[in-house]
Amino acid sequence: MKWQMLAFNDVSFTYQSGNSILDHLSFNILPGEFISIIGVSGSGKSTIFRLVTGLDEPSEGTIFLEGNPNSQRLGKVGYMPQQDLLLPWRTILENTCLPLEVAGLDKKAAREQVQPLLEEFGLGGTEDNYPSELSGGMKQRVAFLRAVLSGNSLLLLDEPFSALDAITRLSMQEWLINQWVKRKSTVLFITHDVEEALFLSDRIFLLQNKPVTSFVEIEVPLERPRTRVDLHRPEILKLKEQLLSKLQSEVTL
Repeated sequence: MKWQMLAFNDVSFTYQSGNSILDHLSFNILPGEFISIIGVSGSGKSTIFRLVTGLDEPSEGTIFLEGNPNSQRLGKVGYMPQQDLLLPWRTILENTCLPLEVAGLDKKAAREQVQPLLEEFGLGGTEDNYPSELSGGMKQRVAFLRAVLSGNSLLLLDEPFSALDAITRLSMQEWLINQWVKRKSTVLFITHDVEEALFLSDRIFLLQNKPVTSFVEIEVPLERPRTRVDLHRPEILKLKEQLLSKLQSEVTL
């Protein structure tokens, strides 16, 4: 049996209101995988992320992190939300240093560690700028670097490109793949965009039914490296239509 980066074992979650979101859900993610979770609004995607990060605890079942049953997950996974959440009064360098400072590193050491990474992440020359002076794509690069600097092998990305324009979004998807390959991270990615999920992922988890008892799991039949042209293959177009059809069937009009 392969070592697992993340596993849910019969995990259930019910809000205090009595609204059950997950019911004995089990799944696993291997080190180095890129997994996308797709589902309609309210299907449980964000609840799963809150459970993984430790912001919530399951009502039943066990969550395994890096092979260990772990009830203290706060601060042990990298997280990048939909909004960049950069502090407007701190420069880009100061924003990027934040997770290192929170971990106890002094400011000088944090700056020395971050400075070379700014260039690597396409942020060279922005260290003295403030977030308001950067484009949406550049701010998302800062937010991703900050998640990477949390020092965790598992990164949770919650629709990080949803607020970007179409061209910037495509560019950021390709940039993210390059960073993932280079850093060999494990990524759990939430998106509403089926094409984005197909381009980025090794596997796709589709949430259906409430409460969620299992995923419809799709292995993306594309080799790496892949290009946009691959998305026009007949089998990928067919898979895209199947996923869209499943999502539409979940929408309550």
